Amino acid sequence: MADIVRTRFAPSPTGYMHVGNLRTALYAYLTARSAGENGKFILRIEDTDQERYVEGAVDIIYDTLRQTGLTWDEGPDVGGPVGPYVQSERMGLFKGYAEQLVREGKAYYCFCDKERLEEMRLVQKASGQAPHYDGHCRNLSEEEVRAKLDAGVPYVIRQKMPREGTTSFEDVVYGHIEVDNATLDDQILIKADGMPTYNFANVVDDHLMGITHVIRGSEYLSSTPKYNLLYQDFGWEIPVYIHCPPVMKDAQNKLSKRNGDASYQDLVAKGYLSEAVVNYILLLGWSPKGEREIYSLPEMIEAWDIHGIGKAPAIFDPAKLRYINAEYIRALTPAQFFEKAAPYIDQAVHCACDRHLLAGVLQQRCEVLSDIPGQIDFIDEMPEYDLALYTSKKMKTTPETAKEALREALPILEGIDEASFTKDNIHEALFARITALGVKNGWMLWPLRVALSGKQFTPGGGIELAAILGKEKAVARVKAALAKLG
Repeated sequence: MADIVRTRFAPSPTGYMHVGNLRTALYAYLTARSAGENGKFILRIEDTDQERYVEGAVDIIYDTLRQTGLTWDEGPDVGGPVGPYVQSERMGLFKGYAEQLVREGKAYYCFCDKERLEEMRLVQKASGQAPHYDGHCRNLSEEEVRAKLDAGVPYVIRQKMPREGTTSFEDVVYGHIEVDNATLDDQILIKADGMPTYNFANVVDDHLMGITHVIRGSEYLSSTPKYNLLYQDFGWEIPVYIHCPPVMKDAQNKLSKRNGDASYQDLVAKGYLSEAVVNYILLLGWSPKGEREIYSLPEMIEAWDIHGIGKAPAIFDPAKLRYINAEYIRALTPAQFFEKAAPYIDQAVHCACDRHLLAGVLQQRCEVLSDIPGQIDFIDEMPEYDLALYTSKKMKTTPETAKEALREALPILEGIDEASFTKDNIHEALFARITALGVKNGWMLWPLRVALSGKQFTPGGGIELAAILGKEKAVARVKAALAKLG
């Protein structure tokens, strides 16, 4: 039988889904799904940091994972055999595990108060030492500990770190990692309020939930030796570690929601397609075999290999994201694109026009849905424009030739009845006149585009614009252009 693979995504509900968090969820999901029936993807909500807790953030986590297709097998809403899957609902079990380590001599009660700890840090700082707990309570006798407990002296429980030797582990991405035990602080497991620290709860929960592969950011590399010592002290099996490189804004700065960098929700609000965002995030730190870059979620599962994750920081490249998003926009059916584009069209267009034809020309000319309003802001009202727009070296047009061309086009547009004023009929009638005059297409169509839009660059050319605007508005604008041209 193939090995069981159990991965987890364990976010804190502190706001919108940051790109780095979503990447962790994606990699954990793919690692589980690529194992087929033997893989399980678990969602665990780590909500014990009440100071950073944001109301509604749990729903954001659920909604983001559902929108991106990262469905989970076990979690707070679907249940499972190792629940509860919300950390605040598991608080009763952690202290017992810490006290087990105390009984076995692998952890101890620390009664040092804030004043002593602050004085200790000041002395260490003055002598150039890195701040660390000095082990003052590490070797208290049983009698001393019992007396303090009986007297109700506040305490924390600290892990008793080895003072000699090294602790090492193998990471899939970073290889062999080894630290000198003398550099490890006696970390707190249970705080004075009886609550577990993040690191301790993480290890206990991962073990109890049977997590086999721990996938997280490389910022946790320095904590992993401490995690491993906990696993060893309990006699638990150590999971496979997969630490992912940071996602950077640029060579110096990490991408961070604290710095206002884009979250998943921000990107979707800006008009990026959910599938394109997931595809882009896949490539932030992971390299596929070959040159291919566009992957559906099932194709990602098929191609996924954890050894494709690199060590180098991943730079968030907006241009690459736009490129991938454009590929996804082009791949939509006309009906799918219309559904997604309609809200953006409605932002800019409030008059009657052929919205389906408008969407049809926009689909090939926008990379992000939020590009749409700025491309079609001329439809409601004709903008002021300079006659110089009629000049085109490529089309060999000038304001003078434009006036002549529009005079030829006007009666043709007027001659098509309202019900027949379609793109195909306009094309046929105008091209018949272009042929009869023996002129280049651009001689007539470039001035028509400018006359109808006040722009040189538009989604669709003059023929499409005329059909989109409708006969009445198209004819009125050509007449106004002729008046402007004198």
